[in-house]
Amino acid sequence: MKNKKKKKETLEDKLKYEIAEELGLMDKIAKVGWGGLTAKESGKIGGLITVRKRDMKEKKKNKD
Repeated sequence: MKNKKKKKETLEDKLKYEIAEELGLMDKIAKVGWGGLTAKESGKIGGLITVRKRDMKEKKKNKD
């Protein structure tokens, strides 16, 4: 059995969990894992991550 190292949580990871929670997918993820999501669900999460990262970048740009 391989010993997995705990990966440092990235911004994308944080956003992924946050968005999955907002979409009500955490129960499904807990049962079947991330691989059990449909392409539509995964795409929705990925799209929202992209939008949020873009918004964060814009806010930072406007702040400077």
